[in-house]
Amino acid sequence: MGITEAIAHLGTRIIGSIGYVGVLLLMTAESMVLPVPSEAVMPFAGFLVADHALAPVWVVVFATLGSIIGSLIGYAIGRFGGRPFVTRWGRYLLLDHRDLDWTDRFFQKRGEVTILVSRFIPIVRHLISIPAGMGRMRLPGFIIFTVLGAGLWNSFLMWCGYTLKRNWDAVMRYSHTIDVAVILILALLLALYIIRHLRRRAAGPPSAP
Repeated sequence: MGITEAIAHLGTRIIGSIGYVGVLLLMTAESMVLPVPSEAVMPFAGFLVADHALAPVWVVVFATLGSIIGSLIGYAIGRFGGRPFVTRWGRYLLLDHRDLDWTDRFFQKRGEVTILVSRFIPIVRHLISIPAGMGRMRLPGFIIFTVLGAGLWNSFLMWCGYTLKRNWDAVMRYSHTIDVAVILILALLLALYIIRHLRRRAAGPPSAP
């Protein structure tokens, strides 16, 4: 079994074992500040949709509901805790101050529509709810933009997984090439992480707000 096939097998087994509730919980974590990428959840749910093990409508419903719950938790952290909460507890939530600062500037510059747009931007979508809460964005608008953005993104990722699974035999004909690409991508991501970590260590700790 190649790397690509092994990853697909493992991801499908995990999502299949936890079902709709598991998708909801994982997407809740993804939409607060925990490092659970939707790209590692929804495509495998799409695999199970292609196998008729899950229904597409309910996958999107539970995933988007999880996105709303997680986003509301992030919103509450920003609104009622603000910077003092992030400063004190952020490290326990794996919350990077520099990423939050950048996301805050992103939100302040582009306004409420950022909640919609950010769903398609890695890292930003994990954190954007906190600046929205700190800025006391109106809750109805926040929920509407979250539903629209998360619903579209979750549906797209599920569709990608569904399409990939439906054409799995064709994909496996190029499995060796794909495995090499996966290894290169993982190595690149690891290198970027190390470089980023070293640069931040050289820059020293973030200044106090």
